[in-house]
Amino acid sequence: MKVALYAGTFVRDKDGAVRSIYQLVDSMVRSGHQVVVWTPDYSPDDNSLVPVNKVPSVPIPLYPDYKFGFYNAVTERQLDAFTPDIVHISTPDIVGRKFLHYARRKGIPVGSAYHTDFPSYLSYYHLGFAEPAFWSFFRRFYNACDVVLAPNESVRKRLVGKGFEKVELWSRGIDKELFDPAHRSVALRCEWRAEDRMVIIYAGRFVLYKDIEVLMSLYQRFMDEGFGEKVRFVLIGSGPEEAEMRRRMPEAVFTGYLTGTELPEAYASGDLFLFPSTTEAFCNVVLEALASGLPAIVSDVGGCMELVTRSQGGLVAKAGDIDQFFAACMRLVQEEETYRTMRERGLVFAEDKSWASVNGALIERYLKMIAENARR
Repeated sequence: MKVALYAGTFVRDKDGAVRSIYQLVDSMVRSGHQVVVWTPDYSPDDNSLVPVNKVPSVPIPLYPDYKFGFYNAVTERQLDAFTPDIVHISTPDIVGRKFLHYARRKGIPVGSAYHTDFPSYLSYYHLGFAEPAFWSFFRRFYNACDVVLAPNESVRKRLVGKGFEKVELWSRGIDKELFDPAHRSVALRCEWRAEDRMVIIYAGRFVLYKDIEVLMSLYQRFMDEGFGEKVRFVLIGSGPEEAEMRRRMPEAVFTGYLTGTELPEAYASGDLFLFPSTTEAFCNVVLEALASGLPAIVSDVGGCMELVTRSQGGLVAKAGDIDQFFAACMRLVQEEETYRTMRERGLVFAEDKSWASVNGALIERYLKMIAENARR
């Protein structure tokens, strides 16, 4: 089959959604299918396995790392020349909507993935009043697709409850060769000055909607309770709130944005994964942490909770409750048997989450959609 794929960003390892897209493209290519990608955000250094067409774009205000794209006549001609059998849309933005309209005009089936729970971000910027309008737009957009792909059952139920139709599951996998406890590095822990400490890892964007206020408050709680010499916070990522985080977490290690083998090495060199975000649809970083041998402590709101609950590879705390998060951290810091048990459960859970299996099911679904469309 020939797949036209649109993604708001196609920079390898930029975030969990992009890693999922790269894995899907890789699975499709390995299965003998043709894929062409359109995106406003791509660097030729990313060494993509497939042709990538960069659409015109401008940086998003406040978040220049991400871009608004625009659909033009060149994009239309590129699509016509490729003659796709199916269109896969990963971002419901202006260009994504144009790709949907193109597919509808041409009678091409469309699959769209619900990667990011954008409406949940609004309250962090005092824009909660706009949430009904966002859901209305998303409902129209996704209901015009032939299938909407939710990352887990909790998101599927939420979307159905919002009036979304034709919602099916496309879960997320893990590259077990990449994310593995074997990549633990004594040298890296020494670099972090954490040889005899419990290393608490956070990996993600440094933005308000990741609940970094909880992270900063927990750091301060550890300092106030006299545990500053027993733990080391290691923060993987970057973002607009980095200066404030550095100010409030002076003893923390900031690794910057990690890619390639550096990211799994950093995971495996930690001991505990802390991710308080309430805005995750799936939460790839938690699955990566579990596969790397790190028990995870997450919020009871969002997709992270489902992973931790199903795996029993960590603890769930009430969203925004510093006392509960601190108690959960201390339990895993102090109770060795509990820590070992949860670590092993997480590893077992991640063992059978291969991308080949997860993406193979989606590829079969797309082939069926194409065949049904041809019969019609």
